[in-house]
Amino acid sequence: MENEIKNDARTTEKRGRVHDKGQRVQTARMKKSLTRYGIGLLVVVLGVSMFVFSRTGGSSGAGGEDFSIGYGVQGRNHIANGAPHPAYNSNPPSSGSHYASPARGGFYEEVLPDEQVVHNLEHGDIWIAYRPDITDDVKATLRSFAGPYVVVSPRSENEADISLVAWGRVDSFSLENGAVDKERIRGFIRRYDNRGPERIRAASAGHGAL
Repeated sequence: MENEIKNDARTTEKRGRVHDKGQRVQTARMKKSLTRYGIGLLVVVLGVSMFVFSRTGGSSGAGGEDFSIGYGVQGRNHIANGAPHPAYNSNPPSSGSHYASPARGGFYEEVLPDEQVVHNLEHGDIWIAYRPDITDDVKATLRSFAGPYVVVSPRSENEADISLVAWGRVDSFSLENGAVDKERIRGFIRRYDNRGPERIRAASAGHGAL
């Protein structure tokens, strides 16, 4: 009888160890699965964040909504004035072949060649292209944004009244009731000023008045 009791005790103890081992294995598998799930979820979140970053420029300090669209960079080749080149992939162009000399920053009432202003974009400048038929009041408002690093010029090929252009990005919009969305323009400049591939000025040389 005593031996049977001992055998039963050993059997119970053995079963307990097996049960405990099984629970440990199950727990380890669960932790491993949760770890894989967590890593997968993190990858998805990072992927979405990078996509949003690429579409919005990744700037949270500019304020306001970013309406601009990113376009694939077409290169930075210099060409002779009037020379043919591949068609640009945005309207207005935001990258690609361009003339060797950029335009001087400021406000213009005469048309500038696209190929000339694209060189400004390469330097990190901003281009505000407007349709020539906008009112003088609107032109006066746009003139207030012109400066050493902002070119404001007419462009009849625009699909909208105003286009804001930086290297690889374009935001085009038409006027509503003749009013210019100044905050939209300020936000674009803050986000994309001095972001070109060939920066010829210090990062601090921006637009303090905006």
